[in-house]
Amino acid sequence: MTSPVALNPAELPPLTGVISHGMAVPDLGLIYTSGQVAWDAKGQLVGRGDLAAQFTKAYENIDAVLAAGGSSRSKIIKETIHLVGYDTDNSAELIALIANCRGTGQTPPASTCVGVETLFAEGYLVEIEVVATL
Repeated sequence: MTSPVALNPAELPPLTGVISHGMAVPDLGLIYTSGQVAWDAKGQLVGRGDLAAQFTKAYENIDAVLAAGGSSRSKIIKETIHLVGYDTDNSAELIALIANCRGTGQTPPASTCVGVETLFAEGYLVEIEVVATL
């Protein structure tokens, strides 16, 4: 059995010893990402106060992790979205934002959206984790 492989692309802040940004499990043909947020390679928040910008950057970071494992966004089979201050009155806007970030022509993955009070640091509005095939 092949050991899981840590995925820590240079586009994301180094968190060695704390977490891996993703884990590829070749024997299962899967990649699991840690929750990705809107941060740059230095760990600085991107898009303060702008939910659309944070969604876009979080998905870009997911792209980097998946690419490091030989996969892509089109192979996502499950996503979990943690959203600060989720309001059901804005669900249509949220669905449109998610669809826009995913792109067109793809089968939507199984998905869960969870409203949370806060994430790991002030200013972060969304955290997304995914499972994808290789």
